[in-house]
Parts: sequence; structure tokens; C-alpha cells
Amino acid sequence: MATDRNRQAMRRILLPLLLTLAGAALLYGGGLRAGPYWQVVALTLAMWIALIQSWSIFSGLTGYVSLGHAVAYGLGAYLMATQFRDYPVWVLIPAGGALAGLFALIVAIPVLRIRGPYFVILTFGLAELVKFALLRLETALGASSRLLFGAPGTTTLLAWMVALAAAATLLRHFVGLSRFGRGLIAIREDETAAETLGVPVTRFKVLAFALSAVIPGMVGAVMALRSTYFEVLQVFSPTISFTIVTMAIIGGSGDARGPVLGALFLVGLSELLRGASPQLYLILLGLCLIAFVLFAPNGLSGLLDRRRK
Repeated sequence: MATDRNRQAMRRILLPLLLTLAGAALLYGGGLRAGPYWQVVALTLAMWIALIQSWSIFSGLTGYVSLGHAVAYGLGAYLMATQFRDYPVWVLIPAGGALAGLFALIVAIPVLRIRGPYFVILTFGLAELVKFALLRLETALGASSRLLFGAPGTTTLLAWMVALAAAATLLRHFVGLSRFGRGLIAIREDETAAETLGVPVTRFKVLAFALSAVIPGMVGAVMALRSTYFEVLQVFSPTISFTIVTMAIIGGSGDARGPVLGALFLVGLSELLRGASPQLYLILLGLCLIAFVLFAPNGLSGLLDRRRK
């Protein structure tokens, strides 16, 4: 019995690790071999995987739907844009994650007092507040936009982004298996009952909220180098948060597979249709979202589980 449990535990650890490393190698190697255009596609895919996995650490496990991920993304990009000339990239990328995590930690306690649809509205409002506060600051400084000269090439940025996507995937998986992750799931099912049973609800929520902001901060720092042009309205766009939620719904946020499937589905759909007919892409995107909410609330990963059973 003990041997069987040990084997199962090793399988839960080693199999996801090997699959994630293999997927990261395939994404990076395939992007390099396929040419410059597909490198950008691979970079975009890795970006969305990292963002959705990090969103799922908090929102997927607790059930608190957040529209504030654009704040973490934008803070990382802002740090990179303002400090790019003074510090090396390998320092600024983790520093962007630390800044986003620190900000989330500061605002977590007042923000997490709200539940349900009010929490969704509050996180959206917080994102807009930070965006316009920084826009006002940049306007006062006379630097509403910035150019980043001498940024690394796409190959280097792809390596960074694939590493972030792999790290976010493994983090999401192991958080879900941990006591911390089980506590977050208990909060999602019934917060009052979880607190009664001894789950440190406030501490777990604050920690998950801050943890989920670290990866987006680093992703924003890398993507600021990709665009080489920084503008507050662009990096703090609510479209980023809405796209994350859409991909999470379509892929499913019950485990680490869902964000990968959702990102693959929508990035593939956008590449097929956006160039030929962007209006058709938006129509199909809306129809897919409605269909998954109504008929497959657990997303593509849930459909795969049902077919397997």
C-alpha cells in the first residue's frame, strides 16, 4: 500500500514536470525552426499560457473572478520602460514580478473583503484607477510614451516567455495539489464552512492574490521589450484581463491543462481568421464564449475528461 502511494505521488510530481518541460522545449524549438513569424506566434502563445495559469492560481481555485490582471502586467511593463537604460534586463524582469506581487499584497486585504459580482467590478475599477493615475503622472513628467532602444531580439524574448509559461504551469499544478490549494478550493466551495473548519481564509486568499500577480508582472516586463514602445493606455488595457478570463472559460480552469488548451484554441483561431476577416474572428469568439458558458462550463479540459470517462 505504501509503495502504491509513493508511486502515485511520484507520478503526480514527475509526469507534469516532464510534460511541461517537453512542451516548453517543443514550443521554443518549433518557434526557432519555423521562422520569424512563427516565433512571434509562439511568443504570444507562451504569453497567454503564463497569464492564464497565473490567473487560475487565484481565480480558478477560489472562484473570485478578477479583472485586475492588467494591473500586474502593466506595472511590470512600466518598471521595464522606466528603468531599461539603468539596469540589466535579467534584473528588471524578476523585479517587475516583485513589484506586481507587492502591489497585490498591499491592496489584497481591502479588496478581498468584497465577494461575488462586486469583487469583479472592484478589480476592474482598481485597474482603471491605476491606469489613469499613472497616465496623469506620465503627463506631468512630459513622458506619456517611451521608446526602448537596444531591446533583445525575439529569440531571447521567446526563451524568457517560454520559461515563464513553464514556471506558471508548474506553479499552478503544484499549488492545486498542496494543502494551500485544497484550502483555496474549500474557500471556493463554501467560504464560511471552510473558515469554520479551520482554514485560514484571509491568509490563503491574500497569499494567492499576491502570488497570482508575480508572473504577470514578469510577462509585462518581457512584452515591453517586445513592443519597444511603451504607452500607459496600451499596457493597462482592460482587453488583457477580458482575454484572460475568456481563454480560461474556454479552456477550463479546474487544473493546469485548461489554460494551455484555451490559449492554443484562441491563438490558433485568431491566426486563422484575424488576417482574413477580423470581424468574423470577433463574432466566432463571442459565439464560442456563449457556447462554452452554456454547454461546457468546465471548458475543453472538462470535455476531455467526460470523453475519457
